Amino acid sequence: MFIQTETTPNPNSLKFIPGKIVSKSGQIEITKKNEINNDLVKSLLSINGVTGVFLAKDFLSINKDQNIDWEDIKHIAQSLIGEFYLEGKDFIYDESIIIESKKEFKEIEKKIIKILDDKIRPAVARDGGDIQFKEYKDGKVKVQLKGSCSGCPSSTMTLKQGVQNLLKHYIPEVNEVEAI
Repeated sequence: MFIQTETTPNPNSLKFIPGKIVSKSGQIEITKKNEINNDLVKSLLSINGVTGVFLAKDFLSINKDQNIDWEDIKHIAQSLIGEFYLEGKDFIYDESIIIESKKEFKEIEKKIIKILDDKIRPAVARDGGDIQFKEYKDGKVKVQLKGSCSGCPSSTMTLKQGVQNLLKHYIPEVNEVEAI
């Protein structure tokens, strides 16, 4: 089985596309082996230099330590992913995700979330990552970057020139966007 890879704007993250469903439970980022009960993800996190695995519907991103070369990781990861699917498995992850809270959002927060979901998340996903709304207070929007976007050198520029400008355009009350 051929596992396609794509580079991302983050030199320490690589996007793996198996051509099959990866996560049936939405997007999840795992950085420690004890955070998940999944043999494939544990194996990927056991590769020397791997610092995190991000699972999305149809791809996974692997983040690595900057001192490790992709050539030391890429083929091992492709092999593990390929073997997983060749064993007849249809997807990597299907667990119920614990919802942090059933918080009622204010109208402005709903607008922010809609713009993030409709206009920004698809672009961020193409680069192997995700962006999630965390908070809006006094004109400041706080978001969390995951997957390839986490620790990406260009994420500050993306936040300020892309996300912040787009949100300010549609919602004049927004003054600033910050990653947490």
